[in-house]
Amino acid sequence: MTEIKLYNTKSRSKELFTPIDPDNVRMYVCGPTVYDRAHLGNARPVIVFDVLYRLLRHVYGPGHVTYVRNFTDVDDKINATALARKEAGAPGTLEELVQGRSDETIGWYLHDMDALGALHPDHMPRATEFIGPMVAMIADLIEKGNAYEAEGHVLFAVESYDKYGALSGRSVDDMIAGSRVEVAPYKRNPMDFVLWKPSTQDLPGWDSPWGRGRPGWHIECSAMSHDLLGDSFDIHGGGNDLQFPHHENEIAQSACAHPHGDFARYWMHNEMLQVEGKKMSKSLGNFFTVHDLLDGHDGQPPVPGEVIRFVFLQTHYRKPMDWTEKKRAEAEATLRKWRGLTAGIDPAPSPSEAVLAAISDDLNTAGAVAELHKLAASGNAAGLLASAQVMGLLTDGMGGWANSPLLDLSALAKKLHTARVAAMQTKDFNEVDRLKTALTEADVQVKMSKDSVDLVPGPNVDLTKLEALT
Repeated sequence: MTEIKLYNTKSRSKELFTPIDPDNVRMYVCGPTVYDRAHLGNARPVIVFDVLYRLLRHVYGPGHVTYVRNFTDVDDKINATALARKEAGAPGTLEELVQGRSDETIGWYLHDMDALGALHPDHMPRATEFIGPMVAMIADLIEKGNAYEAEGHVLFAVESYDKYGALSGRSVDDMIAGSRVEVAPYKRNPMDFVLWKPSTQDLPGWDSPWGRGRPGWHIECSAMSHDLLGDSFDIHGGGNDLQFPHHENEIAQSACAHPHGDFARYWMHNEMLQVEGKKMSKSLGNFFTVHDLLDGHDGQPPVPGEVIRFVFLQTHYRKPMDWTEKKRAEAEATLRKWRGLTAGIDPAPSPSEAVLAAISDDLNTAGAVAELHKLAASGNAAGLLASAQVMGLLTDGMGGWANSPLLDLSALAKKLHTARVAAMQTKDFNEVDRLKTALTEADVQVKMSKDSVDLVPGPNVDLTKLEALT
């Protein structure tokens, strides 16, 4: 059996992955809060853990892996949107409008992630479906002395769990000094966090022993993961921005609620995403959603989901990823070549051992992509196809885009024609020769007559070289 090694944030080391039960390998990944469309950074954990899910299914069998990724549909931003719609005259109760907004946003999310080639997890629970288990878990924590009620709120007492901070490697004092914590007079300790909070009559809420209210964010994942995966499961994943406080708080409340379990044994966190070397932000004008890329935005052509996925896979998940236009163009050109090479053939019986070894070494997708290039260069089309597909590339359902025209070559044809007309007057054909040479090197055949220029793309067109000419 393939040996898998994963970097465990908890131990700060790469460890041999040994599942609790090889017949039921279990993984939980924190999903989105569904108040708006997923931005490009939201797609990174989806793709990272989709590759891991595919690897686990390949090694242990599709029927022996359980993957859970949740939807947080209890949130102030969702409520604000629903309230705005109600004030604008939308029919229905506030609860119905909140439900409608969540349904709408979840639909967008799944459509966009489908376009990136992500398999659906085995379970995609909504927080609102697990209010009962959350209330039960909170009541249990109060009974055990790990939580307390104060002014309609229930808070977890961090001092009751002596290992608090082990995941992030910081003491409580360090965390207070280095983070913004909500200052509230009813807290015994500034780091105590909310398990339950009151809801007014104009906001969604549920009955509980502490009055009408709604759960805090952290308790949601603990209750859902326990209900679906048990006291102990194998892998818990998410972006590194969740390491503290969300995952730290999950561990504390779950360990206290279920002291005989391990909760999650392996903790995995992906790094963040940048755009053209800068943090993605609306103020910098480099913020865009997955939908923006898929449909085209700001005058840019649509970017196929497979291309987005391939760009992501070329950077190791524990390193910051930089989305650039150059990477996008190179990824598209490479995938076109590979789809041309593998068209009409069946994949090899199994992926390349070198590709599997790279992925199994802490999801070294960058190393796996390098091996894919070697397979393509050697002409091993069947091996390339099988190996790419285990990474979610070159699959049957994602190739339609590659049959579309590479790009509109009319602008380049016009540019060459204009240069030729000018050269006929000046007798200086240097620019004409330069353009012809560059086009030929990009695998574009140049056909010129007295009155026209026709450009015919070949099977191995280099988009990067073409875009440098426009």
